[in-house]
Parts: sequence; structure tokens; C-alpha cells
Amino acid sequence: MLPGLPSTDFAVPGMMGRMSNLQPANQTLRFLQKRFEEAGIHVKHRHGQNFLIDMNLQRLIVSSARLTPSDVVLEVGTGTGALTSQIAPQVAAVVTVEIDPQLFQLASEELYAFENVTMLHLDALRNKSNFDSRVLEAIEQAMSASPGRRLKLVANLPYNIGTPVISNLLSLPAGGAGESIVPHSMTVTIQKELADRIAAKPSTKDYSALSIWIQSQARVELVRVLAPSVFWPRPKVNSAILNIEIDAERRGRITDLQFFHEFVRSLFFHRRKFFRRQLQTAVGDRLTAEQVDEIIAGFGLPADTRAEQLSVETILEVAETVRSRIAPVNSR
Repeated sequence: MLPGLPSTDFAVPGMMGRMSNLQPANQTLRFLQKRFEEAGIHVKHRHGQNFLIDMNLQRLIVSSARLTPSDVVLEVGTGTGALTSQIAPQVAAVVTVEIDPQLFQLASEELYAFENVTMLHLDALRNKSNFDSRVLEAIEQAMSASPGRRLKLVANLPYNIGTPVISNLLSLPAGGAGESIVPHSMTVTIQKELADRIAAKPSTKDYSALSIWIQSQARVELVRVLAPSVFWPRPKVNSAILNIEIDAERRGRITDLQFFHEFVRSLFFHRRKFFRRQLQTAVGDRLTAEQVDEIIAGFGLPADTRAEQLSVETILEVAETVRSRIAPVNSR
């Protein structure tokens, strides 16, 4: 642990006020290697640490997020603070999370002058399905400071948490206190394989429950494919910058987010089975086989249809039909 690392405090705000003329750290390979050697820092692969060393690509991430002065940005994986220092002068507030104590200390030194940056030293995820409550509290505090603020996720996400971070932000409730922290957009660097799954079309190998879950609520754009050479250490796979724009109208069609999420996941437990069997598995004993057949017939689906062949729109409609049939049963 580096000298001066806070042992109990998990949040460190800036000390000197936001300064728009501050220059972000030039996170090149030479810069990183020198700083890490000076601080005695070693890359921890268990945290999915791969640092982007191409400054043009860092700027591309920030420009793709289309930041405004009313935005609150969540960054998961502060790293050295290089991306944070580019974001902070353009937005109302940044909540940035870093699990590694040595990187947290290093980034604290780089970001000390930004009053609008709140640093959290913790694991952003309480578990695979939920954020740590302190992350959500910090976001809510930043959002409530002024009316009209919007949340955006902008991050070079550690590979090992890309899926749960993106998915969990879309799982926040559609009403109540959680509504304020549903993101307006997510601009992230993730594994190319994950980006392909998120953007996949029906009847392709990458089309999955994750594709449907995200596309049912957002528009997805693959901004740039990144070679391993633009990171240090070099990963063994390609990466991608992905922009996810949440569509309030699409999201509003989902009556029950939790039901829809579980329903879609259950459809793809056994993706090679025919849709009738997949649907029976999804509904369990809440509907009879005859009721399942009636739903399938109502959509005019052939007997050999599989879930992976159905469009996001069709699965949305099937899910709502099933939910409406199940709801009266559950209320009895």
C-alpha cells in the first residue's frame, strides 16, 4: 500500500475546485511504466487491468459520449485517472470507482484538483446482480445537486466486469428513487466478443439473452475496434468502443423489468431447443401446455421456431403476452 492511502474513507472529493485548463495525464506506455515503477505498482490481472495507452483513442471515447455540462458521469475502473481528467472539465460531476488500493492512491494524486470528482475505493459490484449501494448513493447525491442532470457511464471497463456493469445499470427500477440513475447513455471499452454479443442480430451465433435485454431498451453502435497493441499489458483479444444510447420509449414498453429480464434469460438456457419447449421452460408451471400452444399460435410461429430466430420486437410482445396471462394467476 502506498503512503497516505486512506484506510477507512472510501470517498475522496477533489480539494482545489474544478479547473478547465488542467491538462490530462499523457498516459503513454513510457509514462505508465515510469509511474508504476516509482510507486511500486504491479499490474493485477485478477482485476482485469489493461491500460489504454493511445491518447487519441481516449479522446475518441470521451467525444463519443457527447458530454454536456449537465451530465453526471459514472466511471468504473479509475485506473491512473487519465480518462477521468479528460471527462471532469466537461461535466457537472464524476463518480469514479477503483478497487485497487495502489491505483486509487495514484489516481487521487492525479485528480486532486477536480472538486467535481468523487473517488470511491471499493468494488463497484456487491455481487454479479447488484451494484454496491455506496456507488448508487454517490450517483444519487450528484444527480440531486441540480435539476436536469443526466447520468452517463463512460469507462474503460475491466474485462471481467463488463457484462454485469452494463446489464445491472439497465436493471434499475423504472419508477421510484432508482429512475433518476437509469443512464442516458453508456460509452465503454469492452472485449470485442462482448460488443458483438450486445449488438448481435437474430439468427446469428452471438444473438443471446444479453442482445435482447440491451437492444430492447437502447440503440447500440460499435464505434471502433481496438487491437491489443493499444493496451498495456496487451490483452489476448481485440476490444471495442461501444456506445449504448438508452431509448426511453423502448424501455417504457417493458411493464416489468425484472420479469422480462428473467424471462429472456430462461429462453436461452437451452438455445438449440424449439421455441415451444423454451417457452414452457420459461413459464414453468404458471401456464399449462395448452396455454403455451395458444400463445405460440397467436403469433403464427412455425413449430420448428427457436428463440434465437425471433426479433427483439417479437420477444417483447411474447413476453408481455405471457406476463399478462400469468399475472391473474399470481393474483389469485
